[in-house]
Amino acid sequence: MINMLLSQVLDLMTPVLLAAMAGALCERAGVFNIALEGNMLVGAFVVVAASVAFGSPALAVLLALISAAIFATPLALGGARFGGDPIVIGIGLNLLASGLTTYFLSALFGVTGTLVDPSVTALPRFGIPGLADVPVFGAIVGGHNALVYLSWLLVILVNIYLFRTRWGLRLRGIGEVPSAAAAMGANVSRYQTTIVVFAGALCGLAGAELALGSVALFAENMTAGRGWIAVVAVMLGRAHPLGIALACFGFGLADAIGLRLQGQGLPNQITDIAPYGITLLAMIGLGLRTAARKLKNT
Repeated sequence: MINMLLSQVLDLMTPVLLAAMAGALCERAGVFNIALEGNMLVGAFVVVAASVAFGSPALAVLLALISAAIFATPLALGGARFGGDPIVIGIGLNLLASGLTTYFLSALFGVTGTLVDPSVTALPRFGIPGLADVPVFGAIVGGHNALVYLSWLLVILVNIYLFRTRWGLRLRGIGEVPSAAAAMGANVSRYQTTIVVFAGALCGLAGAELALGSVALFAENMTAGRGWIAVVAVMLGRAHPLGIALACFGFGLADAIGLRLQGQGLPNQITDIAPYGITLLAMIGLGLRTAARKLKNT
């Protein structure tokens, strides 16, 4: 029972974790990215639309990645290169993503609400060789799709990049004191633009996992606030990959428990709010901790 629950948690946390890694990189680069929700939604729509058109999950995921990266360019150019307000641009992109996906869902497929097509299949699942026979652990980490495993690898790679490479050191310097980094010869706007576009691509993967991970469909606004949860995870984890992964695990656990309770007959209106309730409590706790720290320093 616990093994199944933890395995489900790993699936549920993956879209949030991928988006949160994108948010962490942007945060380290000095760009507060709240367009994660919109980028995820674009990725979810494109991956399903491409699956209908081409019938290849791998190609669909690639197109979702590219599309979300392109969709992130207004924030990359407007916020990073031309000095626009990233909050305003991010909100605009989120609204644009919601409107565009709803419009194209009707214009291209003639449906509203949910797109379900027999040609759309969920991403294939497989186990990691050598771990399937490990008691308990093998049952938890086995049987996931490639994007789930990629999200774990990404946490490690981002951690190494930020804290073990000179490029990561330069990126953190740009985010903390951009004027000093520029004085040392770093091209601040180029770094920030590149990171925001790359973050958009990661959100495209998050959307692809959301649409093809456990289900094989697209529903209007199916991200349902997961991009905002990713923003909160970045804040709770202080933009550190390991802290973010722990926060995302907590959100995934709340989501999995909510689904289990729904299966026991609890109304879905109650169980669906579990991750968002945890998010609200986490934000309250973060606010109290910040206030206490400021009070202590005065």
